[in-house]
Amino acid sequence: QVQPVESGGGVVQAGDSLTLSCTISRRTGSNNAMAWFRQAPGKEREGVAVISWNSASTIYADSVKGRFTISRDNARNTMSLQMNSLKSEDTANYVCAVGRRPYGGLSADGYQYWGRGTQVTVSS
Repeated sequence: QVQPVESGGGVVQAGDSLTLSCTISRRTGSNNAMAWFRQAPGKEREGVAVISWNSASTIYADSVKGRFTISRDNARNTMSLQMNSLKSEDTANYVCAVGRRPYGGLSADGYQYWGRGTQVTVSS
């Protein structure tokens, strides 16, 4: 079973930084892309960032480009999202996902395993 588990969410002030982590239960995820999605109340799920299986390729949503950095450590079965210069519009439940292929995009269709998420709240 590959069940992503997220951690690191919390309540922060606008302009602060926060790092989210995702751990998967076994090495299956190391052969596939991994991504962060987020969903705020009343809004559709949004792809935030994706990283290829070997970290060679990353893709970011325009809304977070230049502020967020995705990374992964296959030896530890973990993925992280460093979030800087947080804004109130970044408030959402952030969910980790494991892709179906080594490379992926920001569409949810490309992901097969999903965590339950960690809440990030940014107060202005």
